Amino acid sequence: MEKRKLIVTQNISEDLIEAIKEIIPDWELIVGKDKAVWQDHLHETEIIAGWKKDLTEHVLAHDSKLRWVQSWSAGINSMPLKEFNNHQIQLTSANGVHSFPISETIFALMLGLTRKIHTYVKNQQTKTWHHSGLKLELHGKTLGLFGVGAIGKETAKIAKAFGMNVLGFRRSGQPEEYVDTMYSLNQINEVLPSCDYVVVTLPLTEETKHLFGKDQFDLMKASSFFLNIGRGDIVVESELIQALTEGKIAGAGLDVFEKEPLSEDSPLWEMENVIITPHTAGSTEHYDKRVIKDIFIPNLKSYVKDEKLPINLVDYHKGY
Repeated sequence: MEKRKLIVTQNISEDLIEAIKEIIPDWELIVGKDKAVWQDHLHETEIIAGWKKDLTEHVLAHDSKLRWVQSWSAGINSMPLKEFNNHQIQLTSANGVHSFPISETIFALMLGLTRKIHTYVKNQQTKTWHHSGLKLELHGKTLGLFGVGAIGKETAKIAKAFGMNVLGFRRSGQPEEYVDTMYSLNQINEVLPSCDYVVVTLPLTEETKHLFGKDQFDLMKASSFFLNIGRGDIVVESELIQALTEGKIAGAGLDVFEKEPLSEDSPLWEMENVIITPHTAGSTEHYDKRVIKDIFIPNLKSYVKDEKLPINLVDYHKGY
């Protein structure tokens, strides 16, 4: 009898490998980032942890045994969702892995822009002693938090330590701890004029694509800052650049862009009021451990019992 197979397309530590083996001792476990390690097993594998773009044609054949994919990232919009749905392949995301590192990045950007740390770093490079017009404070300001999932919840929690007024936006409009007032996304234009900081942590869906454009930036305070760590296509990038150029908003902290890597000729690189990070907001020393121990293993325990996967099961109709 052939062994059931599970592929992990990442280089993970031996203790994580052993933790998986404890649950499926009779399975064949194939682990490694090098495709040569697992490419000959694709057609026979039942579970893949860590999706790669070039896997599609190998595992979506009519006689493929693939039944479940664990994404190694929170974003799943670039994956073949329609094909997964058609082939009845379950998909779980890595939502929740990033709540600590990304919330830290959000506040690093907010504080950096507010206290002009980026400006002082540039001054340091040229040995320039200059005040640079520093005046703003973060404490007591209003934060508009677009997306109140795991990242949004942690961000709201930290915001309360700064005495901030937190306005949350989520599809359901359901209340959440540490969020003073919750709104649905269709109320965005009503609330933007009240926000000192607008932070986007939303997934990319048909509903959120180009959610922020000229009309939204025109509604924001000239003293407000815009931060996007969600997905680049949630923003009309050219209209954000225009808003920054015309002083419609004070500045931006950006980790994601419409096209990545960000083109060298993008005006964003040269803007004094912009901080750019290269889609690294979620990078952390604990990433693999959290994916495996917090998400994959609990789901795997349910999978082998033929139970519904309890954590981060993607709803293909919603797109997340």
